[in-house]
Amino acid sequence: MNHKAGRAFSRQEVRDAVIPAYMGLIKQIDDHLGRVFRHLEESGRMDDTMIVFTSDHGDYLGDHWLGEKEFFHEQSVRVPMIVYDPDRNADSTRGNVDNRFIEGIDLVPTFLEACGIDIPDHIVEGRSALWRLRDGIGEARDHAYSELDYAFYQARVELGVDPHEARLFMVRTEDWKYVHALGFEPLLFDLRNDPSELVDLGRDPGYAAMRNELHDMIFERIARRKNRVGITTKKVVDRTDGAHRHGVLIGYW
Repeated sequence: MNHKAGRAFSRQEVRDAVIPAYMGLIKQIDDHLGRVFRHLEESGRMDDTMIVFTSDHGDYLGDHWLGEKEFFHEQSVRVPMIVYDPDRNADSTRGNVDNRFIEGIDLVPTFLEACGIDIPDHIVEGRSALWRLRDGIGEARDHAYSELDYAFYQARVELGVDPHEARLFMVRTEDWKYVHALGFEPLLFDLRNDPSELVDLGRDPGYAAMRNELHDMIFERIARRKNRVGITTKKVVDRTDGAHRHGVLIGYW
């Protein structure tokens, strides 16, 4: 909240001036998208072009007395996700609203599958969401994950945090949001009873079990990150326990 943007957007007159301008910029984007769509229609490419409208983050614009996007309240972590899939197999879901979790990293595998390209699962972290557009049969995420490296922000200096320790992690389920900050107490919000995220339960002893459960979810997510990115899973399987085939005999007597 001590960032320049936070101090500025804590003032109502700043919000009153900036938010209308921000809405104007959104209208400008809408106008330019209309130009793109018109070109696709005139060139006959609307029938073979998947269009995804999304964003990398939201903005506070004064919510929680903050500016910019450097934390994990709903205003910053929830982003638009509108998909147009021209494939006829998507007709059954066309116009639907799906409130289940999806993450930005799910877009790459979705595009690959839509193009009929094998997904390199040793590199790609996300899950294809193509099934949600077409047959609607598949397993959706039960939580959303996010993280932030705030080493470049003045907040790190004010808090006396080493650049290597300036890390924040968030997990959000249907009802809960948990934020783990290296070197600090966690934050916990009960989204069902406190949708505005104004009551932090991160130090409430009555919610220790919930904090532990959500903390374990973050650990599980990090522990399962892909780290063997230079070799495909198939090659790993083919080479497993294969040293002897190359004349390297270990353990034989």
